[in-house]
Amino acid sequence: MAEAWISTHAERFRNLDECTFAVLLKDKHELVGAVGLTLTMAHHRGELGYWIGRDYWNRGYATEASRAVIDFGFSVLGLHRIQARHMTRNPTSGRVLEKLGMRHEGRLRGYTLKWGVFEDADIYGILSGDR
Repeated sequence: MAEAWISTHAERFRNLDECTFAVLLKDKHELVGAVGLTLTMAHHRGELGYWIGRDYWNRGYATEASRAVIDFGFSVLGLHRIQARHMTRNPTSGRVLEKLGMRHEGRLRGYTLKWGVFEDADIYGILSGDR
């Protein structure tokens, strides 16, 4: 499944639909996660998403990698807005987004169904002029 997912990245990047980057340890080139933007170029908007392997949580990897992708989105892709969502019951992800300079913009009640339970999501955003 991972190989099938990875095989889609090049075409999605060429089409400016999505850009996904591996998160690697600098010294070992060990994969610890991924970070990317789902793009809506007609509106100059991207949605940030990331995952970091459990063994690597709370070490700043999500923040560092996401900051680089936000910079890429604004400076290379010319985005106006980057947003991100996290499940309300996971405030740690919200703290990552706040460290990135994103502002909490609201709560989406019953936004997603996960493992048979409707979950609320908090949405954050940052504009190119906010930095």
